Amino acid sequence: MLPRKDDVVVPQTHETDVLIVGAGPAGLFGAYYAGFRGMSVTLVDSLPEIGGQVSALYPEKAILDVAGFPVIKGRELIGALVEQAASAKPTYLLGVTANALTIHDDHVVMGLDDGSEIHAKVVVVTAGIGKFTPRPLPAGDGWEGKGLVFFVPSFAEYVGKDVVIVGGGDSAFDWAHELEGIANSITLVHRRDQFRAHQATIDAVLAGKTEVITKAQVSALTGEGHVEGVEITLEDGEVVTRPAQAVVAALGFIADLTAMKEWGLEFDKRHIKVDTTTRTNLHRVFAAGDITEYDGKVRLIAVGFGEVATSINNAAPLVFPDQGVFPGHSSEGS
Repeated sequence: MLPRKDDVVVPQTHETDVLIVGAGPAGLFGAYYAGFRGMSVTLVDSLPEIGGQVSALYPEKAILDVAGFPVIKGRELIGALVEQAASAKPTYLLGVTANALTIHDDHVVMGLDDGSEIHAKVVVVTAGIGKFTPRPLPAGDGWEGKGLVFFVPSFAEYVGKDVVIVGGGDSAFDWAHELEGIANSITLVHRRDQFRAHQATIDAVLAGKTEVITKAQVSALTGEGHVEGVEITLEDGEVVTRPAQAVVAALGFIADLTAMKEWGLEFDKRHIKVDTTTRTNLHRVFAAGDITEYDGKVRLIAVGFGEVATSINNAAPLVFPDQGVFPGHSSEGS
C-alpha cells in the first residue's frame, strides 16, 4: 500500500535537509539519492497519493522506456521507487501545496497552503506540470465522494459494479480496458467520435465488451446519497440512461504554475529554466524532470532520473559544506 494523505500528519514546522516538491518518479528517485548522500528528505505533493501523473493518469499503462525494465506498469514502477526511497526514511506531506518561498543565505522556508512551514537547506522542484487538478464533470457537482471519482488507484473496489467512464484519452481507455472482467459493466462516454488514446488500447476496448457511446455527454447523475445511474444526452437530444455505482471522470487536468512563478523562478513559457547543474535562478533551488527546460531537453522518465541525481549531487555541498559534488559509486559500498 502506497502512502496517502490520511497516513501522515503535517507538523506546523518541519525541518529537513532537502525538500522535494513533487512526489512523482523523479521526486521519488531524488528521495532515494538524498538518503544515499546522507541527507534527510521531505516530499510535498498536492495530490493525495504519491506517484504524480503516473499514479493519477496511467497506473496500469505499460511503460517501455525505463532502463532495466523491458516493460513495467506505472503502478509497479511507483511501488518499486517507493521501496527504493524507503532507505532514506523520507517524510511524505501529501494533499498540500507549496505556495510561498522565502530564501535565506543558509536555508529556505517553504510555506504550505495549510499554514505549516518547512525549513530546508535546499529545494528540488520535480513537479512535472506543476499543481494539477482534475477537470470537473459539469453534471457531477455534489457527487464527488458519492461514487464520482477522478482517479482509479485500485481496481478492487470496482468488482461487480456498473462503471461509467467519461473521456476519450489514455486514462479513460486504460481504465476501461483494465476493468473489463472486473466490473459488471463498463460504459465509456465521449463527446466526440475521435479519441486521443493509444490506438492499440482503443482497438482493444472497441473489440471488448465495453459499450462506447460517442457524440454524447453525461448530463446527470442520479441516486439517493450515492450514484446509482447516469443520464446521457446524445447529439440529437435523445437521453438514455445507464446503471452506474461508479462514475470515473477522466477529462484531463488543469495545470497551475501560479505559486512557482510567484517564487521568482525564471520560466520559459511553462517550464523552469535550469543550467547544466539543474540550478535555477534562485539560490538553493534546483529543478529536475518534466518541469525543466534547457537546450536539447527530452521529456522522458529516464531523463528525469538522471536530472534529479544531478540536482541532489550538486546540492550536497550546500547541505554539507565539506562534501563535494561527486558521490562516489553506489557499488563501492560504505
